[in-house]
Amino acid sequence: MGADAKIGMKVDLTDAAAKRIKAIVAKETDKSALRVSVEGGGCSGFSYKFDLVDTRNVDDFAIEKDGAIVLIDEMSLVYMGGSVIDFVDDLMGQSFQIKNPNAVASCGCGTSFSI
Repeated sequence: MGADAKIGMKVDLTDAAAKRIKAIVAKETDKSALRVSVEGGGCSGFSYKFDLVDTRNVDDFAIEKDGAIVLIDEMSLVYMGGSVIDFVDDLMGQSFQIKNPNAVASCGCGTSFSI
């Protein structure tokens, strides 16, 4: 996928998510970024996976905000274009949440969706 196509598939990161990612990565001396990927499975068809990583792949789309880095591989970006990654801290607990305009259904856990 060319750079122009990736620009059309932008993924945003909220200030809260950037702050939390930066804090998590700061505690992991051998990691430099949060990788978000989409995998088949989950109760709605697809699920999000979050991993701390130390390397950037050639096909990665990188989001950098306030010192935080999120990496998304090319295939996952197809499903996540237009999404917003947020970090929520409320009475239900703390979690990263992805608001994905491509998802037509999602499950109660918030990590599984269908297109």
